[in-house]
Amino acid sequence: MKKNVVGLLFCLLAWGCVAEEINAAAISTEQIQIEEISSEQKGLEIMQEVDKRDLGWGDMSTDMQMILKNKNGDEHVRNLRLKTLEMLDDGDKSLSIFDSPRDIKGTAFLSFTHALEADEQWLYLPALKRVKRISSSNKSGPFLGSEFAFEDLTSFELKKFKYNYLRDEVVDNVDCFVIETFPQYEHSGYTRNIVWIDKERYIPLKTDYYDRKNALLKTQTFNDYQQYLGQYWRAAKTLMANHLTGKSTTLLWENYTFRNGLTERNFDKNTLKRSR
Repeated sequence: MKKNVVGLLFCLLAWGCVAEEINAAAISTEQIQIEEISSEQKGLEIMQEVDKRDLGWGDMSTDMQMILKNKNGDEHVRNLRLKTLEMLDDGDKSLSIFDSPRDIKGTAFLSFTHALEADEQWLYLPALKRVKRISSSNKSGPFLGSEFAFEDLTSFELKKFKYNYLRDEVVDNVDCFVIETFPQYEHSGYTRNIVWIDKERYIPLKTDYYDRKNALLKTQTFNDYQQYLGQYWRAAKTLMANHLTGKSTTLLWENYTFRNGLTERNFDKNTLKRSR
């Protein structure tokens, strides 16, 4: 009888140890799931704040200089004008018109960004005197020989990505959130992007773009921010550097104006040919 009691006690003790291990494993798994959920939720909340702080500017016009540089350091300069209309119920609309040099003068690019549906983009080529629609499958291609892809030229829409908070990090003496973003739209040329967000102003300072093989393809940096209308931050300089080709494209922005009275009529695709 004593042997049976002792045996029973050993069984209970053994089962207790197994149960503790099972409970510990379950708790550990639950903690991992909570951490995963919280990192995704934190990433989303940070980007929601980025989006929230840049709402309500209405419309914007600016002049831009585009500097193309090859791996040997040779530069080609283009000048253009950009107009943008904020669409609160959908993605923004933008129109870019090239003024120089002569071989590209009159070229116009119209973009309608959408949150969930495929973006709509058209390019007017004066030499051909026709409007060319950019297909969804070509959005990852280069924009007029620059290091910017067509998909880089759309407005930021929260629902177009999934998010994951990675860490905090200091960039150029600025405290930043580091967020991983995953494009949710079809035909994107990127598997993911990593963006550094200024903690104080909630604006991007740097973005790394990873290609379809998940290799680092490009890095975009934003510099010389200025504030407009007491709320909205705009960079005076952005640089897109291609790590594979050694090429880069710099955008220099100036003469920002807001709330100019632009309407959807200023972004009609039928007016592309008349853009000057």
